[in-house]
Amino acid sequence: MMRTSESKDTSAQGSPHGWRAQVSVERATAARAFGGEMGTKGSGVRHGFWSRRLAGGTVATALALAPQLASADEVGESFWTPGSFGSLAATASQPGFSLASTYYHTSASAGSEVARARLIRIGRAAVDENVSAISISPEDLATVTPSYAFATPVLGGQAAIALTATYGRKRTTSDAVITTAPRDTPFATTRFDTISDVVTGFGDLSPQLSLRWNAGVHNVMTYLTGNIPVGAYSPVRLSNIGIGHSAFDGGAGYTYFNEKTGYEFSAVAGLTYNFINPYTQYQSGVDVHLDWGASRFLTKQLQIGLVGYLYNQASCDGGSGDRVGCFQSRVAGAGGQLGYTIPMGELEGNVNVRAYKEFAAANRPEGWNLWLTYTLSPAEATTARSAPPTRRVSAK
Repeated sequence: MMRTSESKDTSAQGSPHGWRAQVSVERATAARAFGGEMGTKGSGVRHGFWSRRLAGGTVATALALAPQLASADEVGESFWTPGSFGSLAATASQPGFSLASTYYHTSASAGSEVARARLIRIGRAAVDENVSAISISPEDLATVTPSYAFATPVLGGQAAIALTATYGRKRTTSDAVITTAPRDTPFATTRFDTISDVVTGFGDLSPQLSLRWNAGVHNVMTYLTGNIPVGAYSPVRLSNIGIGHSAFDGGAGYTYFNEKTGYEFSAVAGLTYNFINPYTQYQSGVDVHLDWGASRFLTKQLQIGLVGYLYNQASCDGGSGDRVGCFQSRVAGAGGQLGYTIPMGELEGNVNVRAYKEFAAANRPEGWNLWLTYTLSPAEATTARSAPPTRRVSAK
């Protein structure tokens, strides 16, 4: 594994406390690239031109992040990246191999609670000290997600598998005022601490499995994904691309898509179970998330719409390494999207851009993020284009 890191610490008073050994792991999300079509054999004919484009654009985004771009839970960072799914998340696509590439940029800042948790983890603040701080974390990640959608029906729908890999750079800067309560003297002591470090390297791997079914304008999907902690991670560093522990995430989604009008609406909900971090003995709580998208195709190639997400930690953090308490997090985001499909003979490309502004955050960084995804997938077969529409049978 290739990775490089650099760090720079400055403080007006006080030196870093020693910590246990460090290891590497990278953030994982979001990988979310599922290409797939469900339903009967003839479903590719009916959804061929429209659904492949949407599915392709959102497929790459889901779970990829993938870029495992993540954040409360431990120090405000989670396995799931809000916004991983978008429009047409549950629609069908052509069987075969697809490749999705995503550039993810986020610029977020966190208040005293998150900054305090990070400083305690790396040994720059004690549990009984008061911390007033701000932490800023710009991040740039690139993910690649190869996927394969099976032509043979599974449980009446279409199965697809995918694997997301991440590479990126993250910088974190914390400016803190740390106050220590009186101990041996009658006066409290205050020190100013500025810490900044950068990490560049690979992220965690995220495998995915999905199933999709179709019945007319209604589409349903279910998915299962997880985090394999092999990315750049260290418990004594502010910046990490990995999260340092394994996780499982599963959920279900629905898409309404009317090809005649071009209108669609999609929503995907899921749960994340986090395993204990072996380097910190910290276990993040169970996370609940909802991603949604609403759009309209102005032409058969141009799509425009709205996107959003809700993220909430349903249970408290725990483990022997939890020194900050329950630390439940939440955040919401909303924004817009633009998509365009490029015919390329036997293949077709889909470019999708989504931007989110976050709000209502608690114990988690808040800011804005941008997703730029390019998906290359099989085009509708020539025989299918010339064939008359076939009646789609509902999956039981």
